[in-house]
Amino acid sequence: MLAKSFEKPIRVWVGLGFPRQLNTVVDAYRFVIDWCGNSPEQKAAIRACRAALAGDVDAETARGVFVAFARKKEDGAIPPILGSVQPKHV
Repeated sequence: MLAKSFEKPIRVWVGLGFPRQLNTVVDAYRFVIDWCGNSPEQKAAIRACRAALAGDVDAETARGVFVAFARKKEDGAIPPILGSVQPKHV
């Protein structure tokens, strides 16, 4: 399994507000399969990452699907992707 790199890494907040950088399809795949849940967006991200790892789609396609999953979860447990959304101050 080749580690297909993204042109631009994905950064998400995890745990107690620590950033995690996802540089490859493998990183994104591991993140999304470890995530609790069973949403359509999560399933799509898993399928896209598997397809990229199999060579059926490129890494940037999988990245786009993963980012859609992460953005959908912004209001839930995955905080915003760093650099893509302005912080919300309470």
